[in-house]
Amino acid sequence: MSSDLAKRALDLGLTLAALPLALPLMAAIALWVRLDSPGPALFRQERVGRGGRPFCIHKFRTMRADGAGPQVTAAGDARVTRAGRWLRRTKLDELPQLIDVLKGDMSLVGPRPEVPRFMALYPDEARRRILSVRPGITDRAAIEFRDEERLLATADDPERIYVEQVMPAKQRHYLDYVAHHSVASDLRILLDTLRAIAGRP
Repeated sequence: MSSDLAKRALDLGLTLAALPLALPLMAAIALWVRLDSPGPALFRQERVGRGGRPFCIHKFRTMRADGAGPQVTAAGDARVTRAGRWLRRTKLDELPQLIDVLKGDMSLVGPRPEVPRFMALYPDEARRRILSVRPGITDRAAIEFRDEERLLATADDPERIYVEQVMPAKQRHYLDYVAHHSVASDLRILLDTLRAIAGRP
């Protein structure tokens, strides 16, 4: 079996195994989001996927439905709802991306998908290599920058800091992943992600 097929088999196997537990939790979260603030339970946004193809990512809505503004979010952002603060802290807002994994738009592990505007800022060769794999729900960059919102909250211009400091660091992780990923490394990243969410070193 090729590495790509093995990775896809891992994605489908783990996602289908997790769904019986995830679906009741997702239903409860969706109800909470709807009760906490007016608007839909899910947030959809265009991201850049494998091969540069756009796709619609799914998350639980964590901001007011009318919360237009910057595409980066710093801690203390007034657009974030009460439910959204908890969902973003626990990363449970990402659960609906299991839908994107089943559809084949995403993988459980891979470079986090960017909005077109930010992806266009990557150097051409780096962008080509990063987009040679499916984007993921988690990766080493997501673990390292799990407190990204707090980092950006200390900046006078959060978007500039994101572009000039955070994106280059993430790019290094993404390129390393593309060069060395395997089923075993994906499993390690998934375990490390669970430890990070649980607050364990």
